[in-house]
Amino acid sequence: MAGHSKWHNIQARKSVQDAKKSKFFTKVTKELMLAARAGGADTALNTRLKSAIAAAKAVNLPKDKIEQAIKKGTGELAGENFDEVLYEGYGPGGVAILVEAATDNRNRTVAEVRHLLSKGGGSMGEAGCVGWMFAKKGVFSFPKESFTEEQLMEVALEHGAEDIADEGDVWEVHCAPEDFDALSGAFEAAGMTIDDAEVSMLPSNTVSLDAENGQKLIKLIDMLEDNDDVQKVHTNGDLPDELLA
Repeated sequence: MAGHSKWHNIQARKSVQDAKKSKFFTKVTKELMLAARAGGADTALNTRLKSAIAAAKAVNLPKDKIEQAIKKGTGELAGENFDEVLYEGYGPGGVAILVEAATDNRNRTVAEVRHLLSKGGGSMGEAGCVGWMFAKKGVFSFPKESFTEEQLMEVALEHGAEDIADEGDVWEVHCAPEDFDALSGAFEAAGMTIDDAEVSMLPSNTVSLDAENGQKLIKLIDMLEDNDDVQKVHTNGDLPDELLA
């Protein structure tokens, strides 16, 4: 399940610009509402909401906006009604692509996602065509200069971790989504500062891309993520190192 941190690094480089865009705040607000609607307002019982709040704080969404979004999600305040939808397709080089969206108009969103995939050298697929290649996992990232693999293993394997992956500059610890909170708490109790943590869709295998198709895939994902209805994009494309410098 390699490659997750590579995409995270690319997204991190864009985060300063993206944080200035109103659509970025719209995305984190939608996720707060959806997370609260799905699991309630108690972060002790709702891992997804806990992650959504952390993401909202990371882009400096005001506290009152966070609270309003949560109350809209639980129904305490009136709010928009979004549906969660998942689109599956293919990108440059034959890579698999999953697009998570939140929309109040399914017809509009599916048409826009189909158009963007086609414009970016890919295509929309049928439901189930690539979803089987991905699994939902908790992902924790730690800079290699902070901890050794052995130090992480001492804590991780006792609290539900399934795998520790070498991702270049970082170690990635993977777990089942239901073990996310327990593992996060164990790392905090051990004084291990987490660089990044989220529940994501990880591919079971990856497709290596050359520089040309790698650039095309980056542009396609940028276009998809610029769409207001798109929340997250996942791929099994493995970028060449030259594009990560």
